[in-house]
Amino acid sequence: MSNHNHQDTASVTTGVNDASEGMSYLDGGIRKLIHVYLPLSIIMVVLIFPFYWMVLTSIKPDAQLINMDKFNPFWVVEPTFKHIQKLLFESEYPRWLWNTMYVSVVATALSLFASVFAAYALVRIRFKGAELVGAMIFLAYLVPPSILFIPLATIIQAYGLFDSPMALILVYPTILIPFSTWLLMGYFKTIPYELEECALIDGATRLQILVKIILPLAVPGLISASIFSLTLCWNEFIYALTFLSSTQNKTVPVAIVSEFVDGDIYRWGSLMAGALVGSLPLVILYSFFVEHYVSAMTGAVKE
Repeated sequence: MSNHNHQDTASVTTGVNDASEGMSYLDGGIRKLIHVYLPLSIIMVVLIFPFYWMVLTSIKPDAQLINMDKFNPFWVVEPTFKHIQKLLFESEYPRWLWNTMYVSVVATALSLFASVFAAYALVRIRFKGAELVGAMIFLAYLVPPSILFIPLATIIQAYGLFDSPMALILVYPTILIPFSTWLLMGYFKTIPYELEECALIDGATRLQILVKIILPLAVPGLISASIFSLTLCWNEFIYALTFLSSTQNKTVPVAIVSEFVDGDIYRWGSLMAGALVGSLPLVILYSFFVEHYVSAMTGAVKE
């Protein structure tokens, strides 16, 4: 027994030494700068610069937005909140934000409800052809919305739902359910089958197992699928542009483009302020659940 423990300790020590030797080439200051800090700095600049530009443009006076030769385009002198004030109090932006939030939350809830049952059936019941069905569901996610919006528009028109938020609530699950199902399938596979088998022996039904065992263990996966679905709904443009026409029913991505562009005149201050304010709820959401999101995505990819 002691010999066996000694071998385990030796193997762990060897693995740690191998890992430390593998990363030893980064010990040098120049190498670490080139291989770690420089790529991270470039990625950070690329990711953060669009948000910096949005903030900058939304607080710039009109004179500085137009005259790039006289004023530095990467900085602002005498910032103003006129564009944000005009956006929030002189337009229907609060209504557009409410429409976006309402459609996104309801469509996400419907999609998650369907995806949970689909993923559980495909992974845990193990019927014949389950893997093929799972692959086909994921392939459905790869179909471009630009191909589907024409037949979907015919259906929406036939049911009298055109220019209604309900049109988007019923259409968005067609792009949300396939990916959410694939993501939850990967996460459900990480949950031990023995837990389910013990519950079946004790007389639990499939629904009880799903609600009381699988879902509590799959909370990170559910959070990840919810955030993905909510983000996709929040930023979706093609369906919202096609199915909504009246100003008061529009969502933020469509409304700021259509209402703050007059022919060839772009009101950049209001446009960028709208994009900035519209992205803040998602930023706050990601900041609260980023750890669950990353862990769930890692679990899904591993499978």
